[in-house]
Amino acid sequence: MAEAVFHPPRRKRRVFESYEAPFPVDVGGKDFRLCQAEIINNNVIVRNPEDIEQLYNKGYFGKGILSRSRPVFSISDPVLVAKWRGINTNLPIITSQKYQRRVQWAKSVLQEQGLDDCSVTKILESYTRPQGLPFSRGDGAQQTGDSCTQGCPGPGNAELSRECAGSEGAQSPQGQNGGSQHGGDAALGPGSGSRLQEQGDSREGAEGSCHGDPAVLCPEQRAWEALDSRECAPEYVLVQEEEEEGSSCPEDDSSQAQENLVKKEVLVCRKNPFRIFEYLQLSLEEAFFLVYALGCLSIYYGEEPLSIVKLWEVFSEVKPDFRTTYMAYHYFRGKGWVPKVGLKYGTDLLLYRKGPPFYHASYSVIAELVDDNFEGSLRRPLSWMSLSGLNRTTANASKELMLCYLIRPSDMTAEEMATPECMKRIKVQELIVTRWVSSRERSEQDEF
Repeated sequence: MAEAVFHPPRRKRRVFESYEAPFPVDVGGKDFRLCQAEIINNNVIVRNPEDIEQLYNKGYFGKGILSRSRPVFSISDPVLVAKWRGINTNLPIITSQKYQRRVQWAKSVLQEQGLDDCSVTKILESYTRPQGLPFSRGDGAQQTGDSCTQGCPGPGNAELSRECAGSEGAQSPQGQNGGSQHGGDAALGPGSGSRLQEQGDSREGAEGSCHGDPAVLCPEQRAWEALDSRECAPEYVLVQEEEEEGSSCPEDDSSQAQENLVKKEVLVCRKNPFRIFEYLQLSLEEAFFLVYALGCLSIYYGEEPLSIVKLWEVFSEVKPDFRTTYMAYHYFRGKGWVPKVGLKYGTDLLLYRKGPPFYHASYSVIAELVDDNFEGSLRRPLSWMSLSGLNRTTANASKELMLCYLIRPSDMTAEEMATPECMKRIKVQELIVTRWVSSRERSEQDEF
């Protein structure tokens, strides 16, 4: 058998982050954090933003359900962000078409709850009226202010704080969002003449919760029974809208005035009627490794945390080959690799050095559980044709195909396999599959 040649991993050209730590565990124990996850529809989901940041940044565990990998999903339009880059704000900027689409989604949710069209219209009109710019209170919650001093784009625009004034009272049609509103105009824009129209409700911003309009504030409330207060608070967005400005000459007649109307783009601060939350989805192997090997994750089913043995049993029922794939995952994680799901390449795992942001995957791994004689019921028997096709697919993606054989003793019983302690007696044999090229082999022989 030919000896495998190790090829160094292929580094990515553009890296936008720094490497922190291999695992989310502090050696000293001072910054240790126990994260929480839930099992929903046979998937392990992490919803807490701090837990998401901890797990992904230190070990690259999981994947954002709305992002390609790192959970950084935002409804903000990149084109509009570049256009209005002079505004120092962390609020998402979207077009009026996208905002109206979310209004329609919220309307459909309210109609599904049995509300008539008149009530739905009143609720949405009350909820989507222009708001004052929210500012942070320091605890992560947002509230709106009666002046734009706290929420204006930055200290460089001194005229904004002087221009942001004025107030008017309004009462919600439903009587739920009542209170005084404060609003004003600010000279914001990519140039110097655009304005940011705003009207706010300080009570709504400070006391935003799911008790007012639950379907509008939190459309997913029925799916998630226990939502974080931060998720229940209203989300503010900046909507790019157009307003018409006419000529100021008094001698122009009405027909000429209509012709002289100029459409001007402004940003209006409104509440997002239909919020979309991003969560971190962990594979079963990643979730069990965080619970069993690192002890930094607690997985709940309903309101009950599951033990290690129970998770081993549940995951084996959800995924029949879970024990085999987890043993391979545990082995490679212990060797310093970052394994990810290899489904898109037809394998079980992909092995990254340090993490996906730094290097491309080096190996595509197929895991098999065999006995001492390398015999057993293989999960995916490979013919020469299927093996050649899989190897060609892997080589075209600049990776190498690896067969990982997990060798268990012949005297190991089913009772021992029912707990993760069986891994103590498992041995691992790695085999790298390479494509034999006849012309290359012949040229090497001719040199001798």
